[in-house]
Amino acid sequence: MVMTVMDTASRNEQRVLIIDDDAATTQTFAVILRLEGYQVRTAITANDGLREVSEFQPDAIIVDLRMPLINGFGFLYRLREQNVGQKTPVAIVTGDVSLDDDALDELRELGADICFKPLWTDDLVGLADKLLSH
Repeated sequence: MVMTVMDTASRNEQRVLIIDDDAATTQTFAVILRLEGYQVRTAITANDGLREVSEFQPDAIIVDLRMPLINGFGFLYRLREQNVGQKTPVAIVTGDVSLDDDALDELRELGADICFKPLWTDDLVGLADKLLSH
């Protein structure tokens, strides 16, 4: 992917939070987005992610659907109840291709885009760009 200086400059001001209980996934996503010029923070639990939302105030959030204790749905419900993060664009990523229509509708009602794993570099960067263009 060829980036212009303007693309990099505008991305340098954009903050993305990644939440996934798989540390390897979280770190891989963070490295890719940092190389593209984004400011990135990570969390491995929904509760840690909610704390990061308050402290970091991300412009976009990418969160895994299947996490222990509080999953992506629980994170979204809690996020939408907060003043900070209430309108933050969110993408739910999941490897679960068997989500039924009710679950997909619920995620959309909560204001989340849905993206299925695996995510390749271009997919991830495109997802971040899409979230930040809202």
